[in-house]
Amino acid sequence: MAGPTVQNEPDHDCVLCPPLRFRFNAMAGLPGEAGVIAGDRDFFLIPDVAPLAEGHLLLVTREHHHCAGDFSGPMWERALGWRDRVARLYREAYGSGGLLLFEHGPASPQGGGACIDHAHWHFLPGTTGVRAVVEGQGHPGVPADHAALRAFYRAGRSYLLIEEDGVATVHPGDGVPSQFLRWAVASADPGRAWRWQETFGLPTTRRRFLRTLRAMRGAAALPGTDQPPDSHQ
Repeated sequence: MAGPTVQNEPDHDCVLCPPLRFRFNAMAGLPGEAGVIAGDRDFFLIPDVAPLAEGHLLLVTREHHHCAGDFSGPMWERALGWRDRVARLYREAYGSGGLLLFEHGPASPQGGGACIDHAHWHFLPGTTGVRAVVEGQGHPGVPADHAALRAFYRAGRSYLLIEEDGVATVHPGDGVPSQFLRWAVASADPGRAWRWQETFGLPTTRRRFLRTLRAMRGAAALPGTDQPPDSHQ
């Protein structure tokens, strides 16, 4: 079976590509393009429309890529620069630069628990314990770098990417339930809603989006905080 191509054409109905990009924001009465915190030629950063907590952000590729395993080397480095930038924003907004990064990495349609086959990283401030939950469900991880993710993707295997406490791991993702990592984040609080469809558009969710947007923009306005991601390289 042929592996995925490095660069993929978007499906006509990809909700993270134009013209449908920000459609869900509009449906929920939330800022779309006006809610973008920052961006460059490859990525833009915006609050999640169904945030699991205040500070929940998405780093989304402007062009259509299935996952980070589809990135070129320079694009991967720029993504890491964004990760560092978000840590600085969290430090200013919440007093700690600790963050959780996670990605459902699909190598096939909606593989790896992905709802949308368009590359996006989730960030949450100060969240730990997700890796232990995932491994406890029978998905052991190995150290993650660009080569490891690319190997999964090139082999047609979906993956789960987790970074917490500064350590990144990649886990097999084929066959996991939809939104598996969102579930893992919420699993410490039984009964907590974690499917984005359950909270999308609710007043509490909208307020959380707007609080996140204000906090991140306030942090970005501080001198030295919002450095360009390319400074990582």
